[in-house]
Amino acid sequence: MRLSEFWKRMKLHFGDSYAESWAHDYVIADLDGRTVIQALADGIAAKEVWHAVCGVADVAPRLR
Repeated sequence: MRLSEFWKRMKLHFGDSYAESWAHDYVIADLDGRTVIQALADGIAAKEVWHAVCGVADVAPRLR
């Protein structure tokens, strides 16, 4: 998954303004206690990060 696709899905699920805020603030255990932003900065693949987001947020099946 490209990073642009990742952010597109984040915005579709959380909304344009909340997606970045959530990505900065929400700590995900499956990402070793990192936020989305930290995980991406540490080189975790966008697809893996997206799967972690789907594991903690009620993401619509069409976005999975």
